[in-house]
Amino acid sequence: MADFIERLKQQYKNGSVMTRLIFINVFVFIALKIVSVVSTLFNLYAVDMISFLGIPSYIPLLLHRIWTPITYMFVHEGFLHLLFNMLWLYWFGKIFMEYFTGRILGSLYVLGGLAGAILYVVAFNSIPYYTAMERGSVMIGASAAVMAIVMGAAFYRPDVQLNLLFLGPIKIVYIAIFAFVLDFLSLSNPMNPGGHVAHIGGALLGYFFAIRYKNGKDITRWMSRAIDWFVGLFKPRKHASKMKVKYARHETDWEYNERKHTEQEEIDTILDKLKQSGYNGLSSEEKRKLFDASKK
Repeated sequence: MADFIERLKQQYKNGSVMTRLIFINVFVFIALKIVSVVSTLFNLYAVDMISFLGIPSYIPLLLHRIWTPITYMFVHEGFLHLLFNMLWLYWFGKIFMEYFTGRILGSLYVLGGLAGAILYVVAFNSIPYYTAMERGSVMIGASAAVMAIVMGAAFYRPDVQLNLLFLGPIKIVYIAIFAFVLDFLSLSNPMNPGGHVAHIGGALLGYFFAIRYKNGKDITRWMSRAIDWFVGLFKPRKHASKMKVKYARHETDWEYNERKHTEQEEIDTILDKLKQSGYNGLSSEEKRKLFDASKK
């Protein structure tokens, strides 16, 4: 058992941001289930952790639980709810990580969750269908955060395909649009209405991210800095060195991804020319670029 726990620790420590997000969601789910079982067995009337961590639609209660817009996106009550959210995060997270850094993925996850939370609270305090529901409504789940990553990947690289069982290769943009339409058509469904509203919020945020990123603007940058600041609060402080060191300017995430995208387009063009006219039809510069690419 000790070896198993140690392996899990190593996987978390060495894993990508996507892997860590999955670990956190699973850990929170297991921890809450353990608390629930112990409370039931020993008749302990502890605080309802789901309500304590989930985001309430009732604004006065929300103001007393200001942590919930963050905590709700890591909380799941049912196993299938957790399973499907983590599968979506894994499938589209892997595609997302081919074009973006883990830093951007983590920031977009949080921003998508916040967008879902804001739309949920606004809808349940302004739209008549929702305001007529109980004021005790509480929302949990990573769906809005995951939808931001789904839409971000789908609308940044719409031509990427996934092989679906019985359907074959389908462009991810069609999968994302189908999920969005399904959520929209479910807005009047009395089953999990808050969840569908939040999905819409996360999806719109992911779409906005992809469109802005294509235009050279990374909307996750400020969130990345905020997360770095928060994480830094829990790190031991290091003594400042008296030695002065000059650092060269590094590429931004957007500059790096744009450069890699341009390089890939050049290689694709050279490969097309290679198929048509053969190796001897390439210029010396094209041969050099093809050779350099083969070594990477």
